[in-house]
Amino acid sequence: MNTCKNCNEPVNGNYCPNCGKAANLKRIDSRFIIREIASAFNAERGWLYTLKELLIRPGESIRRYITEDRSWFVKPIAFVIITSLIYTLVSNYFHIDAKEFQAQLSVEKETLVLPTQILLINWIIDYNGYATLITGFFMALWVKLFFRKSGYNLFEIFALFCYMLGMGSLFSSVFFIIQGLTNLNLILISTLIVTIYYIWVTGQFFERKKAGSYIKAFISCVLGLLTFGIIIGFIAVFMDFEIIMEQSKQQLTTMIIKI
Repeated sequence: MNTCKNCNEPVNGNYCPNCGKAANLKRIDSRFIIREIASAFNAERGWLYTLKELLIRPGESIRRYITEDRSWFVKPIAFVIITSLIYTLVSNYFHIDAKEFQAQLSVEKETLVLPTQILLINWIIDYNGYATLITGFFMALWVKLFFRKSGYNLFEIFALFCYMLGMGSLFSSVFFIIQGLTNLNLILISTLIVTIYYIWVTGQFFERKKAGSYIKAFISCVLGLLTFGIIIGFIAVFMDFEIIMEQSKQQLTTMIIKI
């Protein structure tokens, strides 16, 4: 008979009858490492099932996850982080970076006169997973406001957005692969499809038979993105206030000299 190393209780079997600890720890081997990695990324549970449900009936499936059954779905935070990692790896591999986004949107990097503004934009691109979570939180705030009578709290709505933003990252990754292989510029098409998916899922999640749900979903997404952009702008202005003041003085001096 062995003695439990945790509570010193006599053990006659595989587990301690007092604290439940294993009598003998298994050695760390390749299978142990694989299980730990799978557990860390929640990969041992329902990835294919989650993807299928989020493609076929996303709003209903997410609502069921929140209110009824959470046994088969991948957890929302793990889902959005892993999908954002896939997005980052694909975009970096095919060199779809900030310059291509700015070229597509007719925004040149040289027009960003504030160093902090450039730094923050680069951070958003390099750490897409964190930026996605922050954006999702602001979208969830607006959805909570527009659908305040639904009874869902902010964190439940944030879980909804984690799944939506994660699928958005996967959709974008697929288009990036096609763009990298064919040299076709598909960024606008990708953005349009992702936006339609967000509106569809949000409307389906709340009241799928009412057109107003989809309209409010669209407005919430737009306002969430605008809120995130405005906050980024305020941070840049605050951090570079001295630079702005110096530029203003130089412009004022130039105007006085011309007069």
